[in-house]
Amino acid sequence: MTEENSEFESLRGDFGSLRGDNLQTAPAPQTQVADAQHPLLIARNLQRSFKGRKKPVVDGVSLTVFAGQVHALVGRNGAGKTTTVRMCSTLLVPTAGTVEVSGIDAIAHPEKARQNLGISLGGDRGFYDRADAASNLLFFADTAKVPRRVQRERVWESLERVSLAPHAKDKVGSFSRGMKQRLHIARALLSHPRLLILDEPSSGLDPDAALEVRHLVAELAQGGTGILLTSHSMAEVEELATLISVIDAGKITVRGQVADIAQAAGVQQVSIFTLPASAGALTERLQAEFATTSITPHGPGWRVQVFWHSAQQSESGSQRVQEILGEGLAQMPPDFHTRPVSLEEAFLTLTGDSHASPER
Repeated sequence: MTEENSEFESLRGDFGSLRGDNLQTAPAPQTQVADAQHPLLIARNLQRSFKGRKKPVVDGVSLTVFAGQVHALVGRNGAGKTTTVRMCSTLLVPTAGTVEVSGIDAIAHPEKARQNLGISLGGDRGFYDRADAASNLLFFADTAKVPRRVQRERVWESLERVSLAPHAKDKVGSFSRGMKQRLHIARALLSHPRLLILDEPSSGLDPDAALEVRHLVAELAQGGTGILLTSHSMAEVEELATLISVIDAGKITVRGQVADIAQAAGVQQVSIFTLPASAGALTERLQAEFATTSITPHGPGWRVQVFWHSAQQSESGSQRVQEILGEGLAQMPPDFHTRPVSLEEAFLTLTGDSHASPER
């Protein structure tokens, strides 16, 4: 027996007795819903500076998360998301500002705050690779002060919730990145926390596994768990989030629903269609007349997006686009349609990464 595995033996017990027909599964966690008027997480005016950096990485960020709410924090790489999440998770002390978790001063009493908090920061590290999944979670259940009498039930329950129960006895070192990501979430669920902080929960997952994680996050929120979520998948955020905060250069630039992000970005709707590769002159004409036109390769042709700043502009502008297309094509593109912008389109416009951006 290796030294690394032996440190788990006192915690393992007869984990095999939890499998098969003998399994006495602990009931699904009944999340205690907090007072709707009092957030589970309150972060006020967070600031974090690092030696050698002229400007704070995070500068005046405030966030709240209520019971049953999925509050998504989105931003480009380097915008300050990870630093903000680490401060809210009690893993990094702010240079200035305050953090409360379920009414507890998380800066003065981080260990007490963590008893009400589940954290999943993902990545390939954080587990003992030579130990199996169940033993890893038993170890972390013990360090999280989960009562000994329910530790094994909590471990099995958490593994089941992330679809890893069949791999309970497999060594973590054999896990794919996606499996490790799910194991991080299982670890965060061990103490039945009222507040979850999930940093890129679907990163590295295949589409089916990512969908399972989305369903799990939605289910947890419906049960009353408050969730602070970061994700690079705007489709994931659009599906799950009840509130979205955009962070840029360490500051929250806009907060609200998708429509609020779109309004701040100055785009409301988009006309979309495809053109054949031979329509180069037509694409140039569209770009000359509409500055907010985005043209990208799409199969054997071009995917064209023309963004509109308002519904009124969309109505008149899309008619003009169709006139131009009618003059240059034998028939109208069959996929021509106009719809509200997605979160991803609004975000890219807001951050200056889209042809819809005003400066372009």
